[in-house]
Amino acid sequence: MSSPEEQAFRLLTEYSNGFMVSQVLFAACELGVFDLLAEAPEPLGAAAVAARLGTSSHGTELLLDTCVSLKLLQVETKTGKALYQNTELSSTYLVRASPKCQGNMLRYLARTTYLCWGHLTQAVRDGRNQYLEAFGVPSDQLFSAIYRSEDERLQFMRGLQDVWSVSGRPVLGAFDLSPFPLICDVGGCSGALAKECTSLYPACQVAVFDTPEVVQTAEKHFSFPEAARISFCAGDFFKDPLPEADLYVLARVLHDWTDERCSRLLARIHGACKPGGGVLVIESLLAADGRGPLTAQLYSLNMLVQTEGRERTPAQYRALLAAAGFRHVQCRRTGGLYDAILATR
Repeated sequence: MSSPEEQAFRLLTEYSNGFMVSQVLFAACELGVFDLLAEAPEPLGAAAVAARLGTSSHGTELLLDTCVSLKLLQVETKTGKALYQNTELSSTYLVRASPKCQGNMLRYLARTTYLCWGHLTQAVRDGRNQYLEAFGVPSDQLFSAIYRSEDERLQFMRGLQDVWSVSGRPVLGAFDLSPFPLICDVGGCSGALAKECTSLYPACQVAVFDTPEVVQTAEKHFSFPEAARISFCAGDFFKDPLPEADLYVLARVLHDWTDERCSRLLARIHGACKPGGGVLVIESLLAADGRGPLTAQLYSLNMLVQTEGRERTPAQYRALLAAAGFRHVQCRRTGGLYDAILATR
């Protein structure tokens, strides 16, 4: 049995190697390992995987065995030969054909978020995001930096499609939203959350409100079987009139902004609300003391390197909502990555 000192050193080593784990996941996704194994009629050996992917046998074997240790793949040995296949985890979340595949978001994390995190030390020193350092793009207009090219905008929007395919229904079902037949998803991006909403609440209609560039990209690249119940409106939610609605949804929006800008946006929404109307805030909630859960803390640091904002505690959101004029505020933790806050007039 290892000593406490050895256990502490092992833990430190696991922390310092964390970036390697994410790179294994990113590389396997980019190379198409999980898609190849999903399409194969039987488990494959490393040489067969390498031949079909056009990769080196040595590197492929190392990558596959590491994926086994990470429970992304499983292996069986037949006549001395290792044969690999997907696990339930990778079949559900890493195979392109799966409706819950997270591949687009993983590509965004690998190509954008990971590079920003390389400048975390400077972000802590400066207290600002790192787009200029990572990509040479000024970020005085935040979403001009985030959507710095059409390809980047499309990748981010596809990533959010992935996120809401898994997390959308739990947050939209945290409260009964059926009393709100007309919903506006403010900053609703590709309309992915709107799709989940119309599926969960068959009587509702959803207007997705986002910038003209995002709306144009959504209408060009994304399909909407529920087109009769989902519409798009273009504008700046800090300046332009908001669409009329019984309920406004802010999903992964407030965490992008400072308290001052959140207050401005919430005040605008309060002013647009009908009597009995409200706002549904969807974010990763920190614990009451701000020291957990770890995922929310990491997301908050991610807001530092990529946006102007942060993740917040329930009390901090209650304070922002109260200051905007909302008097009835309820918080619900979903047990997933995102939680829900419903505030009404």
